Amino acid sequence: MEARLEQTKEARLSALMQEYGTKVLRLVYLLVGDRSAAEDITQDVFVKVYRSLDGFRGESAIQTWLYKIAVNESKGYLRSWALRRVFPVSRVFRQSQTTVEAEALEKLGRENVAQLVMSLPAAYREVILLYYYGGLSIAEAAEVLGVSEGTVRTRLHRARQQLKPLLIEEGLGWT
Repeated sequence: MEARLEQTKEARLSALMQEYGTKVLRLVYLLVGDRSAAEDITQDVFVKVYRSLDGFRGESAIQTWLYKIAVNESKGYLRSWALRRVFPVSRVFRQSQTTVEAEALEKLGRENVAQLVMSLPAAYREVILLYYYGGLSIAEAAEVLGVSEGTVRTRLHRARQQLKPLLIEEGLGWT
């Protein structure tokens, strides 16, 4: 009976939320730069996951699937008319330097680097976050973003090229 309960859709969702909830929230927060919006978007992500859980075929890793939904929800939020009217993009990026972000990134010892990453254009920021923060491979990042592996490699290269002078200027070096 207990094994049967573990296989319910609700139990699978609960396990996913426990394992990936914080990671998805942090990824969404880093993409949208607003804690409250990130919490709402993360809820939307897991609602979509719940609705689609039976249809997940396992063709990709569950983390890749979750991140793809999270990135798409974040992009939708950033494209929304209401956001552009209420929060100009420059304000969103200024808000991204709150203590929540600093706490998350301080653990990695990369607070200043993260602020520089947040200043990158969205396409470059996404690949940096998925590849370095999310730990996804180039192939997985390509799947999440719905682009080719070559596009991910190009965006990573260009993002690094944009970050290099900023890191040197901040005295953080270049590794």
